[in-house]
Amino acid sequence: CRPLPRLAPVSTFPSRRRQPGGEPPASPSSPLHPRHAARRLRRRRPDPSEAMLPRSPFTGEVRRAAASGRSRARPRGAGGGTVLLPSMLMFGVILASSGLLLMIEKGILAEVKPPPLHPAAGELSRRGGGGEEAPGDLDYEVLQDIRNRTIRAVCRQRAMPRSVWELPAGQRRTVLRHLLVSDKYRFLYCYVPKVACSNWKRILKVLDGALESVDVKLKMDHKSDLVFLGDMKPDEISYRLKNYYKFIFVRNPMERLLSAYRNKFGEIKEYQQKYGVEIVRRYRKNGGNSAGDDVTFSEFLRYLLDEEAERMNEHWMPIYNLCQPCAVRYDFIGSYERLNTDANYVLEQVQSPSFIRFPERQSWYKPVTAETLHYYLCNTQRRLIKELLLKYILDFSLFAYPLPNITSEFCRQ
Repeated sequence: CRPLPRLAPVSTFPSRRRQPGGEPPASPSSPLHPRHAARRLRRRRPDPSEAMLPRSPFTGEVRRAAASGRSRARPRGAGGGTVLLPSMLMFGVILASSGLLLMIEKGILAEVKPPPLHPAAGELSRRGGGGEEAPGDLDYEVLQDIRNRTIRAVCRQRAMPRSVWELPAGQRRTVLRHLLVSDKYRFLYCYVPKVACSNWKRILKVLDGALESVDVKLKMDHKSDLVFLGDMKPDEISYRLKNYYKFIFVRNPMERLLSAYRNKFGEIKEYQQKYGVEIVRRYRKNGGNSAGDDVTFSEFLRYLLDEEAERMNEHWMPIYNLCQPCAVRYDFIGSYERLNTDANYVLEQVQSPSFIRFPERQSWYKPVTAETLHYYLCNTQRRLIKELLLKYILDFSLFAYPLPNITSEFCRQ
């Protein structure tokens, strides 16, 4: 270790000016200088504060330099006041750091929660005064904070809408058609297809008494026994947007598109005939004889590139266009990746009956795994994916989803 530099004593001792009616102060080399007197005093009477400090692990020049710094810790000036030297400042920094480490060890800092997404006026009273955040680990709290800050920054731009009434008629009609209403429990839910919206609609029907249980084995009717905000008058719409608890659930955009592709073109004949036949005819040579059940993922992506976002089918329309998070200030944005935890949190916030729980996934459901998504993406032209990302870039950025890794090195693995 290199020796520490000696602390300059110039600014810490009285001036050498002659005092009125007295002798000039002694020079630093004189045995009468206060520095030598302090050393003699310390030899006779040890500083009690030193006994409280642990033995320094340093040796040699470092220890001597530290001792030299302590010897100058409390020289007295002409006015009798004490002077705080760097050694004492370092001691204070150590104490403060120790306190911070203790807070971390005790978990005090881990209890600090980020602000909820777009807290509305009177939110605490509507939520029963609890004000607690959705349960979860620190990573998820950071994710919510990133979403919060990103949405605020994007929606603050001058061109972004501040309310649904500032939207063009077509966009306003879309978002109002996707906002489901529960007047009994005073909440609005913007449903996003392929993000567990069928189970949420089932819960709304149970809350309104139209369905006995969330576990009833019935084919889901997506229209009947549901109240849509778009069916109400403008003043009724404004009141609910201002006073009701509003939430939405989101999903990784590429995973959602793959789920829609596999479900609609692999299982639903109506979609095969309505969309599949046209997609094959448009993007495949000699595809006029297709029944629409053999659409490739690349052909589906090419179709999405040529479609206007506002005219898309709701199952692959961007979430931003469906729910307009700038025009509607959502109180909570849940994640498909934490579906049960976030869903139960919302049910607590709206004070639903305790016997209502979020339904389990159906046994026939085939989830999109990370490996499945990687397989489809790595077997698709990178040019298509890069162009498609621009169309869904707001879904990636606003909801803090990473862009897919489609590098050659990653796909080789």
